[in-house]
Amino acid sequence: MSSATHKMFNDQFPAQDPRPQTSGYPKQLGYYFPAEFAPHAATWLSWPHKEDSWPGKIQTIFPYYSKFVKELSESEKVCINVNDELMKAFALECLTEANADLGKIEFFFHPTNDAWCRDHGPAFLINPNAEQKKIIVDWNINAWGNKYPPYDLDDVIPTLIAKQYNIPVYYPGIIMEGGSVDFNGKRTLITSTCCLLNKNRNPHLNQQQIENYLQNYYGIEQVLWVSEGIIGDDTDGHIDDTVRFINEDTVITVVEENKHDENHELLQKNLAELKAMRLINGKQLNIIEIPMPDEIIYNDQRLPASYANFYIANRSVIVPTYRSDKDEKVLEIIAACFPGRKIVAIDSTEIIWGLGSFHCLSQQEPEV
Repeated sequence: MSSATHKMFNDQFPAQDPRPQTSGYPKQLGYYFPAEFAPHAATWLSWPHKEDSWPGKIQTIFPYYSKFVKELSESEKVCINVNDELMKAFALECLTEANADLGKIEFFFHPTNDAWCRDHGPAFLINPNAEQKKIIVDWNINAWGNKYPPYDLDDVIPTLIAKQYNIPVYYPGIIMEGGSVDFNGKRTLITSTCCLLNKNRNPHLNQQQIENYLQNYYGIEQVLWVSEGIIGDDTDGHIDDTVRFINEDTVITVVEENKHDENHELLQKNLAELKAMRLINGKQLNIIEIPMPDEIIYNDQRLPASYANFYIANRSVIVPTYRSDKDEKVLEIIAACFPGRKIVAIDSTEIIWGLGSFHCLSQQEPEV
C-alpha cells in the first residue's frame, strides 16, 4: 500500500501503534478470532481473474469454483469482491449455471490483484459483550514473500470492507496471511515456523515478537508451532495445508504414507511435534491423521494438493478432492469428524494449479 493510501485509510480508521504498549490492542479490549467451526455470518471470496495464477487454465476452474459458491450459499451469506460490473456479470452467469442461491450472494466492488481471500481478506474479531461487537484487523501482505507483485489492491481489502461495514480496523503493521494460522476458539492458535519465521515476511522480528503480535491482534493466549509445510507450497508452508483444528482439542493432520515421497519425513516431523504439544489446560491434542493425495504434477511442477485445505461452512464441510484413490477414504474420515455437517466433495484438480484450494480462496465472517 502506498504511503498516501495508508494515510487516507488511517485518517478514517486510526491505526493502533504497532509498538508494544499496555492498552488499545484487540486482545486487551476483549476481542478474539473465533474458530472456523463457530457460526458464520458470511463467507468472503474474491472472484478469480488473474490468469497468471492459473496459466493456460483459468477458464477450467469456474465450474468448480461456482459449485463451491453454490454449496456455501446453501447455509450462509456469500460476499464476493469483484473488480467491476463486467466481472460481476460474468460471476452471475457462472453462478446461475451452477444453480447457486443468488439471494444469498452479495457483490462488492473491491478490486483485487488475486483470488486468495484467506490471505488478503479481513480478519474479523468479535467481543459479544462489547458495544462494538465486531472489528477487523488489517495485516499487511507482500504476496507470500514478494513472489507475485503487484499486491497493492489486495493489501487494502480489509479496510475497504471495514469502511463498508463502518466498523473499527486495527493495523498491526506486519506481514501476516490468514492461511498461515488456524484457531481452536479457546485462545490457541497453530502455525508453522517455515512460514512465519521465513525471512521474506518479517525479518526484523524474532519468534517471541511474532507471538506477541499474534496474541495481541488475534486475541489468543497460546501459539503452537509445527516446523514443516508440504512440497510445492509457494506460501512457504501455510498451516491450512497441513494441520487444522476441528474442535477445541482435536486436529486433523496430513501424513504421507509413501516413505519414498518427499513429504513423508516432513509430515512425520510435524506429527511428532503435534504429539508433544499440550493445550492451555494441559490437555494433549487429539490427532486424526489423513493421507496426502497422490502426487499431482502439471507442467513438470508438483502441486500442493492437500485434503487439509477443506472449508468448514455453517452446515457443511467442503473438501477438495483430486481424482485420487484416496479421495473416498479421506471423505469417510472427515465425515466422522463432523457428524453434524454434510460433507461435500468438490474436484480441485483444476483449481490446485493455482497452488491453493477452497480454504485458501475463502475467509469466514463470524456471527456475533
